Amino acid sequence: MIRINAKPVNFKLGDYISNGYEFYKANFGSLLGAFLLAMIMSIIPFCGLLAVGNFYKYCRDLRAGKNVSAGDIFNFDDFTPYFLIQLVLFAGVMAIYIPMLFMVPMMADRDPSAGLPVIFIIYMIFVYIAILIVCLKGFYMPALISLGRIIDIKEAWKISSVMTKGNLLSIFLYSLAVGFLSQLGIIACFIGLIFTIPFAYASHYFAYEDALKQITNDEIQEIGIKNEL
Repeated sequence: MIRINAKPVNFKLGDYISNGYEFYKANFGSLLGAFLLAMIMSIIPFCGLLAVGNFYKYCRDLRAGKNVSAGDIFNFDDFTPYFLIQLVLFAGVMAIYIPMLFMVPMMADRDPSAGLPVIFIIYMIFVYIAILIVCLKGFYMPALISLGRIIDIKEAWKISSVMTKGNLLSIFLYSLAVGFLSQLGIIACFIGLIFTIPFAYASHYFAYEDALKQITNDEIQEIGIKNEL
């Protein structure tokens, strides 16, 4: 695990997209192959997030000039933290649906032409906003778990929340931009998505790499450099 000094990061939206594009273009075959393997691994129950995290490790090692292989994707070292995250997400979904069960009788007796009850609309708006905020504040959790070796999801959440402070809008706009660019493959009758979605993950990697560099303890790095010299 790396030494981390949790603090808000300087989010460089344009740099991440351009660097991700150049990296993907220069390593198209390797990244596409790794992404396809990650898709295959995602078929395994509870391994979807783990596969994505392993893809980020693959990007890190590829940038570092290390030998990379398919085994890097099919790695289960981080299974536990990602499994716990999925359990938390499942519990959150259940918590969202419980209030909706009490609204069903109200909607059943309502005239369909009158539309949805106001309370239901307000509740769903609140739910969507809450989910969006949670996703944005947890943006750096995959980087902290897979690249930072922080296996405690509570700690990863706390650090990610600090890192995203003041950057929620930038992260939201970045996610929209990258999401739009990655979906351009739809023009090719969905087959093109296989080629464009890896670009989104490559861009995410640069966002994660830069963020971790910003919060890594500089003094520890300097000591390590001096010792090497």
